[in-house]
Amino acid sequence: MPEIDVPAGTISYEDTGGDGPVLVLLHGLVMDHTLWRKVLPDLRQDYRCILPTLPLGSHRAAMKPEADLTLRGMVNLVADFLDALDLRDVTLVVTDWGGGMLLTHEGRDQRLARLVICPSEAFDNYPPGLPGRMARLAARMPGGLSLALRQLRVRRLRGTPLLMGWMAKRPVDDDLVRGWTAPGLTDADVRRDLRKYALSPFEKTNLIAMTESLTRFDRPALVLWAREDRVMPRSHGKRLADVLPQGRLVEVADSYVLIQLDRPDDFTRHLRAFLASTRDVVRPPNDATI
Repeated sequence: MPEIDVPAGTISYEDTGGDGPVLVLLHGLVMDHTLWRKVLPDLRQDYRCILPTLPLGSHRAAMKPEADLTLRGMVNLVADFLDALDLRDVTLVVTDWGGGMLLTHEGRDQRLARLVICPSEAFDNYPPGLPGRMARLAARMPGGLSLALRQLRVRRLRGTPLLMGWMAKRPVDDDLVRGWTAPGLTDADVRRDLRKYALSPFEKTNLIAMTESLTRFDRPALVLWAREDRVMPRSHGKRLADVLPQGRLVEVADSYVLIQLDRPDDFTRHLRAFLASTRDVVRPPNDATI
């Protein structure tokens, strides 16, 4: 995969290329770009899809030792990535890890034309649900992250609510999880990066304020939420749509957090409908500062 340097280190990414509108698809904790493999064949036909692998535990190259990998640092890393590739009129799609929606709070959302929020941590849901609390606990224990990564590779354990049982309603493929866990199991510095993020000091009141800053995002936004989600509260989907000035809510049945794995056809259908209905969006005036 191609790579690009940002202040925190080197980010690898997949880029389908082409002249179509740009979709940047972000993944969650201990995942990588392959999270999107069920929807990418459809989307790449009409869109330039860019899928970075963020330093959230499944990245192949560790970040610089001094890199800021707190939640706020990671938000700025996403903005740095968009800057490094000089991407414009981006539709940013976030899932599980909610940092991508917080570019507005940091004053760094000028490159975005649209925002798509799939079930993600928001408001006071941090760390999110049982899996989020389990990840923080594992990061605190000596050897805890290695143990948790090995447990993810065991299908029976992976299917429990503490790991991925409430993240995806259907079993996550073994090869997908092996790919996600390999970097952390083989590279202590990748585990260091994951630990830095998982243990970064953060107050829930801060995330509430950061999420509510979306009142300033004055462009089209789709909140694509899972109706049966047990990790990201269903009420947060409506709350996000209400906060966003141009927010619209679509709920997907028969899915948990990872809609792109549980219901890939529904995901692409709703995303395409949103993009088609907002294709005439013009870049806001402050984009001249890019």
